[in-house]
Amino acid sequence: MIEFKIDTQYLLHILKKLLAIPSPTGYTDQIVHAVSGELKQLGIPFELTRRGAIRATMAGKVSTPDRAIVAHLDTLGALVKWLKNNGRLTIVPIGSWSSRFAEGARVTVFSDTSMHRGTILPLKASGHTYGDEIDTQPVSWKNLEIRLDETVTDVNGRIQPLSTEQDLQRLGIHIGDFIAIDPSPEIGPNGFINSRHLDDKAGVATILAAAKSILETGVALPVDCHLLFTISEEVGSGASAILHGDVAEMITIDNGTPAPFQASSEFGATIAMADSAGPFDYHLVRRLIALCVDHDIPFQRDIFCDYRSDSASAVEAGNDIRTALLTFGVDSSHGYERTHLSGLEAIAKLLVVYMQNEPVFWRDRDTLGSDNDFPTQPIEETSFPQNLEDMVRRHGEHQHDPLRSATDD
Repeated sequence: MIEFKIDTQYLLHILKKLLAIPSPTGYTDQIVHAVSGELKQLGIPFELTRRGAIRATMAGKVSTPDRAIVAHLDTLGALVKWLKNNGRLTIVPIGSWSSRFAEGARVTVFSDTSMHRGTILPLKASGHTYGDEIDTQPVSWKNLEIRLDETVTDVNGRIQPLSTEQDLQRLGIHIGDFIAIDPSPEIGPNGFINSRHLDDKAGVATILAAAKSILETGVALPVDCHLLFTISEEVGSGASAILHGDVAEMITIDNGTPAPFQASSEFGATIAMADSAGPFDYHLVRRLIALCVDHDIPFQRDIFCDYRSDSASAVEAGNDIRTALLTFGVDSSHGYERTHLSGLEAIAKLLVVYMQNEPVFWRDRDTLGSDNDFPTQPIEETSFPQNLEDMVRRHGEHQHDPLRSATDD
């Protein structure tokens, strides 16, 4: 068994640091600089794409077949849709999330030259004014507005709240300005972590904690491992922009959803068997399961029918790679989220042992090859009937069988 330790205090430190940096998709430069700075502190070389996706490299004994571990830096957010004649702002979401989770959120609006604090409110926000109507108004982004904490001075020198479109214009607010939603993090003494944007800043923290453990152990990795940090996962493109042809295996780290008919948990690692883009690679997934068993890492399997990740975007972009999805349990995903430190630690542990193990198949160093060493999934040769008559015979003689009737004709 591989000996190592995950520095959970470091993991929490990085998570809190990342949560404090606004990074809605499209407004990610600051967090790219922060993660780049952390990679420099760890001594891990990296490169940036034109828009800021990061590819760091932990060198192995050989350079190929490369493997990659990916998490995304971007989060949900919003944009200014319209400057209203009551001095408030209409908004539209960045990413896919419900307006019910936006109501009451504190926000920062970033104009071209300044930033302004405010609150997202429903159009009817006071029960003292609207009575029961506050409970019957629709749940919709069109039913929300931002109240900015700014003032104007009227002609008599009195300070007043914003009340016109012109007030907003004088502040420098424009259509298309970015809106960051406050994370409001809280880390409890029993290990629970509550915050917005754990998706996927907690995933980023687990990767950096695993990398730190590897470096402190001083072990030589068998092959190059790239740490990828993407900036547009919440809008669907994700890892498609940061991969290169040598990568043969890629594991995405993201959130899983504990819910009825979902096996995910806030405790332990959840290994996804499939998401909305289809099954993950048979052999890579079972390698992860075997590593959990061999190293006593708590885990569970799950399938996510309404979910896509960096793995999906990579494959859909035409990359011929083995992919897997490794998740930490996040209750109330894309809302005010909760996870547990023990689940993040399990993810980091699994990444450490994965990076120290050999590739699933060395033949994957070549993009094309013969069938001589191509793997096979275990299957009993006699499991399937060889022809229609054999199938009919297996169904038995004691019940009506449409297939038998068809052959009799």
